[in-house]
Amino acid sequence: MSHQPQYIHVSVAWPYSNGDLHVGHAAGNFLPADIFARYHRLRGNHVLMVSGSDTHGTPITLEADARGISAVEVFEHYHRRFLHTQRKMGISYDLFTHTHTESHHRIAQDIFLLLRENGCLYSETQQLLYREREKRFLPDLYG
Repeated sequence: MSHQPQYIHVSVAWPYSNGDLHVGHAAGNFLPADIFARYHRLRGNHVLMVSGSDTHGTPITLEADARGISAVEVFEHYHRRFLHTQRKMGISYDLFTHTHTESHHRIAQDIFLLLRENGCLYSETQQLLYREREKRFLPDLYG
């Protein structure tokens, strides 16, 4: 009985790049996905295991504010540390990138436009707190 190779895509959760990885990331995300991907590679399947650092969001902004540096500096620091930690653990990603790339922006925009064209999105008005001193709206985590 011959095994016909399958194409297996493994998408691992993207951690916010606002602090070091911890055992919860490993136990809940990286190790189970890595075991699954390795199993399928051993079976002869074509595996693509991908993930990356989430470089957007309030947790990164909060960390940047606390440290007095830019959000980009925060994500770049922790993204490098994520890569180092995962290499040391032997996690077998085919691609570990981040959301601050041109490719990610283009693909996200393409998906958004496709959803909008197919009537899957709607618009609404929300009231948000605005901080004049910082010239920005405040997400709920600031409250």
